[in-house]
Amino acid sequence: MSNTLDKHVAAYQGDNLYDFDNEILLTWYPQRVLHHAGAASSLLELGLGHGYTTDILSRRFERHVVLEGSPAVIGNFRDKYPDCRAEIVETCFENFVTDERFDLIVMGFILEHVDSPLLVLSRFRDFLAPGGRMFLAVPNAEVLNRRLGQLAGLLDDVTTLSENDHLLGHKRFFTVATFSAEIAQAGCGVDRLEGIYLKPFTTRQIVSLQLDRKVIDALCTVGIDYPELSCGLLAEISAR
Repeated sequence: MSNTLDKHVAAYQGDNLYDFDNEILLTWYPQRVLHHAGAASSLLELGLGHGYTTDILSRRFERHVVLEGSPAVIGNFRDKYPDCRAEIVETCFENFVTDERFDLIVMGFILEHVDSPLLVLSRFRDFLAPGGRMFLAVPNAEVLNRRLGQLAGLLDDVTTLSENDHLLGHKRFFTVATFSAEIAQAGCGVDRLEGIYLKPFTTRQIVSLQLDRKVIDALCTVGIDYPELSCGLLAEISAR
């Protein structure tokens, strides 16, 4: 399994056009998690990825455990963030077992990678402390730029995975409807749903505009209230 996961490490090493999007998404949504975290002191995070999120969240929580199945991704993270205080556990999500219970569980852009989102959601729901919450972030197939691309005849189906999606190991997109249905099937309810980054055009087009960072931040702020048009979906959920 580790070798299978290791082949995706190149996507996290900073040499990709879509790193522009990743930096926006992966530095914005953890700030929203922190905004809603309240007095929570323990955090279980699934996946290291590019490392932005783990680095940001590790500064806030007394107890921060991160699960990652790829030794190569772990090595890449430790090279980039040698001073990060988070405890990193090398394991596949489906195999992780613990008696510990956590105030918060964060799955940031994880469910598009796994074989069974329902299995992962159902399994990790049991690792929540009483009153605990999960924050889930996933890519949105119906983001504005993909809707426009389909209407313009440039994209056959908004759920079609791109070459970059395959490079990242993506298996699916979500929509507001499919995301909500998956959460409900796992025995959880959506307490809050936000959009992450209202993206009007393709990445290449936006990069070419050289927008001021204040405009990018504004697109993220506007996206909070328009999840159905945003690049990512952020759900705060709890067990029912």
